[in-house]
Amino acid sequence: MALEPIQQIENLLGQSKNILIILPENPNGDAIGAAWALYYFLQKKNSKTAIILQDKEKTSEKFDFLPKPKNITDNISGSRDFILSFNTEHNKILGSRTEIIEKEYRIYITPERGSIDPRDFSFIPAKFKFDLVIALACPDKDSMGKTYEENPDIFYEIPVINIDFHSTNENFGQINMINMTSSSVSELLFEILEKIDEPAIDPDIASCLLAGIIAATESFQAKNTTPKALKISARLMDKGADQQRIIQYLYKTHSLSLLKLWGRVMARLKWDPEMKLAWSLILIEDFVQSRSTPQDIPTILDKIKDNYSTGKIFLVLYNDTADSVVGKIKFADGAKTEQLLSLTGGKIQGNLLEFRMENKGIREAEAEILEKLKLVI
Repeated sequence: MALEPIQQIENLLGQSKNILIILPENPNGDAIGAAWALYYFLQKKNSKTAIILQDKEKTSEKFDFLPKPKNITDNISGSRDFILSFNTEHNKILGSRTEIIEKEYRIYITPERGSIDPRDFSFIPAKFKFDLVIALACPDKDSMGKTYEENPDIFYEIPVINIDFHSTNENFGQINMINMTSSSVSELLFEILEKIDEPAIDPDIASCLLAGIIAATESFQAKNTTPKALKISARLMDKGADQQRIIQYLYKTHSLSLLKLWGRVMARLKWDPEMKLAWSLILIEDFVQSRSTPQDIPTILDKIKDNYSTGKIFLVLYNDTADSVVGKIKFADGAKTEQLLSLTGGKIQGNLLEFRMENKGIREAEAEILEKLKLVI
């Protein structure tokens, strides 16, 4: 009889001693909360665990109030060895040494006799040091950004557990735990961990999971807030998570850089009463002068939404290079997100749609996306 996915996950976790947790390229609070929680859960299982998080300092800064994992990296370089193999059947090796000369790493080999036939050499990649990959909130491999681009082999040589709630998930793992009725990946992860070892969910793990759920449901105000999400949140509070403290840090405490960016966004904010659309533009110099980053934009969108209670669509466009524009958009009606996805070729991250427009100025991109929005309202 085939094992259920959670049983398969439990078995893999029990067999694995070096685990890599992968998040989307620009993870939201839900993905970060889930990753932190999973890290501490695996620590209790005596598994060596690493989280790969691009731009790790800026991305996780908002969540410094949570217990922060010690092993967070922004790349997995050095995660595998490469073997230089020499066939000694006809010519033994008497000795070898290495030397670094400027930008070269040289290996000197002394054969038993004569010269060395190049055909006796082979270059072999060894196994990755990780024996399990867990992808959280990644609808596809491309959403992982450089993690996948620079290490595609890891997804074919190591078992992958894919945990997600997006309807667009491509089921790229050997084990796919996808539940589109979950409010968040944090909610789904709680259900998994609860069945594997419920007593292991301590106050730190509960706090990380609750922070993820609160971020995903916008403090239980968004339409994806389900009775199950509320019930699980109550259970996490029973386990020691402090709801009010989490809300205080996520929604009431903002850095000076974010507030400066918010002021610049408000100076350019526009409102279309027919589409019920509030939108703004952010230039490269806005990030530079405010010392903020694109990681602040989801919070900016939340603040725009708070200021336009009758709004249905909330959009920010920003330059990430001189000729490339990125858009982040949030709909009051989540179904519209899927419709616009088909028109922009973007990707869904939590309750946001992110898309990119190449070889366009920001004003040209603005005009184009406004026309596309008219097709989905």
